[in-house]
Amino acid sequence: MTEIGIGILGGGYMGKAHSVAMAAVGAVFNTKLRPRLEMICATSDESAERYRAAYGFSRATSDWKELVNDPKVDAVVIASPQSTHRIVAEAAFALGKPVFCEKPMGASLEDSAAMVAAAEASGIVNMVGFNYIRTPASQYARQLLAEGAIGDITWFRGEHTEDFYANPEIPATWRATGRANGTMGDLAPHMINAALALMGPIKTVMAETETVHPKRTGGAVTNDDQAQMMCRFENGAMGHLYISRVATGRKMGYAYEITGTKGAIRFDQEDQNALWLYRAEGPEAQRGFTKILTGPAHPDYLPFCQGAGHGTGYQDQIIIEAKDFLTAIVEGKSMWPTFKDGHEVNRIISAAFASHESRAWQDISDF
Repeated sequence: MTEIGIGILGGGYMGKAHSVAMAAVGAVFNTKLRPRLEMICATSDESAERYRAAYGFSRATSDWKELVNDPKVDAVVIASPQSTHRIVAEAAFALGKPVFCEKPMGASLEDSAAMVAAAEASGIVNMVGFNYIRTPASQYARQLLAEGAIGDITWFRGEHTEDFYANPEIPATWRATGRANGTMGDLAPHMINAALALMGPIKTVMAETETVHPKRTGGAVTNDDQAQMMCRFENGAMGHLYISRVATGRKMGYAYEITGTKGAIRFDQEDQNALWLYRAEGPEAQRGFTKILTGPAHPDYLPFCQGAGHGTGYQDQIIIEAKDFLTAIVEGKSMWPTFKDGHEVNRIISAAFASHESRAWQDISDF
């Protein structure tokens, strides 16, 4: 086993998740590379030191350049605001350091395109963070689809719905301004990524966005609260995606339904350790959706627990991401989803905004 020095930019919600994942991944998956929490970067020396002490890093800094350039930092995890993604990634690639970047990549389509170009020019391992699709249940859903378990796919419906902004009395925060902080910038990338992972490329979209509560205490809301998107996949299937941060009662409504000629699949992240499978076979009176509880027979489950039905949680998804990132570094080859996959999500989001503005279907190839 070999140590690898990890530098993480950002110590907040996702910075903590990645710090915990890097500290645990070696023990959970017995990885060939064992992360060493070398340095963490935050916006001030005080907050960086606080995160260092809390998460177990050797050193702290408020200067991202110091972290990226440090010879003891072998790989970089970007969990900082989108406006920082491009410059940090480009600097790390120039030094030959693998980069993991949280979604969505960059502050614009131009940023993510430049990040892909830098990654491919360097030939260095890169990965973008879409953790929800890594649950054992969703990995198994991908496996079933690849095997043709439900026949030819005819329909996909996906949603990512939460209610953290459902109450109009909640004051305006940083989430209320800037396209990147709206529901299309924040939640939509996860479900678009899921659609691509499960169904393949999207060819065309028709979308509309809406600000449900345009005024809040403390300021106006200048970005979207919810959005809907019709789409046509390259495999010919129809699809519909709904995204909302004002879906009252929904806490983690990352859910999808897939219909095929021989069956169907359903999943809901609020019950993330179960997958529902319908097979159109046997006597009609005995047909129905079967609830499959995830267990050691499903992808990436056994390292966490030997008992079926005991389940995995949110943090475990980040640990699976860490395992995949370290495996890619060992093998010297990027694993899905790469920066190119993250850029594809951004292309679809740009097409969706263009569709809303034009009130017309948009071809993804134009973006």
